[in-house]
Amino acid sequence: MSSPQALSESDRRWVAAWAADCAERVLALFESEAPDDERPRDAIARARAFSRGDLTAAGEIKRRFVAGRAAHSASSPAAVAAARAAAQAAGVAHMGAHALGAAGYAARAAGLAAGNADAVTAELDWQVEHMSSDVARALRRLPLLGEDSAGPLGSGLLASGDLGRNIASIQMRLHDVGR
Repeated sequence: MSSPQALSESDRRWVAAWAADCAERVLALFESEAPDDERPRDAIARARAFSRGDLTAAGEIKRRFVAGRAAHSASSPAAVAAARAAAQAAGVAHMGAHALGAAGYAARAAGLAAGNADAVTAELDWQVEHMSSDVARALRRLPLLGEDSAGPLGSGLLASGDLGRNIASIQMRLHDVGR
């Protein structure tokens, strides 16, 4: 039995484009520190290609950790979070819940770069405002953060600290999108 965090392939294709949009907003934070490391940019491009149906989930599962390793090329916490946002976007091909990881890391990166919570709120606002009704409908199918241990929304890293707060905020706002 698959995890409810996986989502159907068609739902993953919807949310992959949105996750790529979220990650791309903070990509410059990473690229300013590691301009020669193309792994996060490539991950975002792959998430978009998956969303269009140009790549298969099986092929992307093999590559899902590549962008995450790029975080080691950065020194600032904002740039590390930006690389992780891109890695989470690429991971959507494998499991839809990674879309919320991409958004959570992007909000973290924006807040760290600006040095204030208002930037996190502004980023979360942008993410929800730029979510289509199809994306919101797919994300509403995911279990709430911490309610299912069989995936990234379990009790691990995405459920803790500021990432957990960011993801919980998005999940609370989903009921207002596209209804």
